[in-house]
Parts: sequence; C-alpha cells; structure tokens
Amino acid sequence: MKKYLIAGAVVILLGVLFGVNLLKKEKGKEVTAEKVEYGSVQQKVTGSGQIKPAVEVKVSAQVAGKIVQLNAKEGDRVKKGTLLAALDPEQYLASLDRAESSLLAAKANEKKAKSELSRAEGLSQKNLISNAELESAEAGYESAVSGRRQAEASLKEAQDALRKTKLYASMDGVVTRLNKEAGEMAIGAQFQEDVIMVISDLSVMEAVVEIDENDVINISLEDSALVELDAFADTTFRGVVSEIANSAVTKGFGTQEQVTSFEVTIVLDHPDKRFRPGMSTTVDILTKRLDHILKIPIQAVTVRDKKELETKSKQKKQRTEFDSEKEMVEVVFTVKEGHALAKPVKLGISDDTHYAVKSGLEEGDLVITGPFKLLNKNLKNDALVSIKEKKKVR
Repeated sequence: MKKYLIAGAVVILLGVLFGVNLLKKEKGKEVTAEKVEYGSVQQKVTGSGQIKPAVEVKVSAQVAGKIVQLNAKEGDRVKKGTLLAALDPEQYLASLDRAESSLLAAKANEKKAKSELSRAEGLSQKNLISNAELESAEAGYESAVSGRRQAEASLKEAQDALRKTKLYASMDGVVTRLNKEAGEMAIGAQFQEDVIMVISDLSVMEAVVEIDENDVINISLEDSALVELDAFADTTFRGVVSEIANSAVTKGFGTQEQVTSFEVTIVLDHPDKRFRPGMSTTVDILTKRLDHILKIPIQAVTVRDKKELETKSKQKKQRTEFDSEKEMVEVVFTVKEGHALAKPVKLGISDDTHYAVKSGLEEGDLVITGPFKLLNKNLKNDALVSIKEKKKVR
C-alpha cells in the first residue's frame, strides 16, 4: 500500500512539473518591448582634443644676443607696444658706428669723384683730355655713387639690427609660456624660431579635436557643438564649427592600429576666464536633426540571415520582402499575437539611444528591445514570446 502511495505521489509530481513546463513553453520567452513612436533624432559626431587660444603670437628674436632684460613672466597681462625683452646691444652699437663711419667715407669719395668728373668734362670741352680719360672720370663717379648707396644700406641694416634687440608686444594678451630667462642666449634666426615667450588672446578660445575620417564627412561649417572639459566637471559649453581640415592626420601608419582623422576647430561661446591652453576636451558636434519621424531604440535592431527569414516567411505565407542584396539584413522583431515577427527595416540617422526609421515599421508597432543575448542570436522568427511587465517605481 505504501508503495502505491509513493508511486502515486511521484506521478502527480511529474504531472505538475510537466504542466508547469507546458505552461512555460506556451507562454514563450520573456522579452522587453517598446512601442514605435514619432519623435526627434539628433545625430552627433564625437571627438577629443585640447583647447587653445584662437590667436597666439610666438615672440622670438631675429638677431642673436644675450637676454639682458626680461619684463614679463608667465601669466602676466601685457598691452600692445609693451617692452617684453631686450638683448645685449653692444655689438650692434659697434656695427652702427662702423656703418656711419663707412657712409661718411663713401660720401667723401662721391664728392671727390664728382669734382674730378666736373673738371674732366671742362677739359674735354677744350679738347685737352682724351675720351678715355673722360670715361674714366665718369666711371669713377658712378663707382663712388654705388659705394655711397651700399654704405647707406649697411647703415640701415645696422639700425634695423639694433632696433631688433628690443622685443615689443604686438597685441594685448596674456603670457602663456615663457621659455627663456634673463642671462640666456637668444639664437636669433629668420627661418628657425627660438621662441622666448608666447602671448595669447584668451578672450577667444577654440577646441581643436580629431574626428575619424568616416565621421568628418557629416560635419559642416557653422554646426553647433557641445564642449566638455575634464577640468570643469558637469559643465557643458557651447560652440560653433569654424574650420575643418583638408589634410588628414595619420597615426600608426602601416600598422594594424593605423588611424586616419581630421582636425576640426570649434570656437567656444563665452569661454570661462579659468580656461588654460592645453586643457583636455571632449566635443559632441551636432550634425543632422530630424523631427517628427518614427524612431526605435538602438538595441531593438539586429541582423539575421536573409535566406532563413525568406524561408520562414514563405512557410507562414507572410508578405515580407527582403530586397537587400546582402546575405545578412537588418531587422527588428515585432510582437504580434504572442509571436516574434522579424521585419526588415531601412534606418536613417541615429543618436545615443534611437534610430530614425525610413521604412518597415508603423507607429504603434511593438518592437522587442531585449534581452540582448536572446535578441542578438537566439530569437527565431515566429517564436512564442511574452512581454515582461515593467516594475512600478514607488
């Protein structure tokens, strides 16, 4: 009797388990879903870089010499015309003295040559000298004139070199970098800068960021931008795209890590006075925007094999057309009468959370958004599903 009771209990238990599993099976896999609705989608392109002044001047010497005077330090505000630095002028004063002396000698030679030419011309009129002697006097005068002009040019060069021993600010601004100290040598060269200091206009600041080559084609001049600086947590600044580079910046050339990008410059609106050149920044450039358009969550979009979906579609006599030439097609799964139905979609631009839908869905359609693993790989067309209810927040 006891054996019969145990056997009966086991049968009942198995029946209960079978019934539970059957109910679960009929209920289908739990999914989350959202309704397709109209809204706005704002496409944006993100890049990182640094901020810098829109205008900065590198102050360097054009003549060589020891710095004997330095009137500015890093962080100082300077006015246009302020004497910033002075070089030792001794050798240039000596050069100026030599040039002035050479000019006096050249003028004396010119005066003498002119007198000799005048005398030769008078004698030539009286046929007292030959034409060769006259031409020699003329050549002597022309040579003296040339010597005087060369001496004048040398004097101007000496005066210019002496003037260049004093360096003045060419604009109002802030000394943002100081590379030299009093007593150091300034190399002084026209074709190779030996920067003594940098003066920047901090009233106009720019963010220079690198944008991937695949994204830069979406950016246009005057696009709005949202700028975040690491040094200013939870603060967003606005700006406008002012320049898009035509030449690429390539890193890791010839390697698997090769990256090609383009520099994009954004002028910041109302920069904070605490901004410093070189601060790190992340910029979201707002490109295309679509309003009153159907949109779906990004996580609802997945891909499936076209042939598999076409076969399933024919078996169920669904009027679903997969006109893509690719083997894998973008689809979303909609929920209809407890079944997951794959629908091919044509998508437009996207933002952080949604895609714009060009075709394939209608307002009010219920699209499956998760779980990710199920949606990405395991969910089959026409599979039984049940929508998981959202927990109410108290």
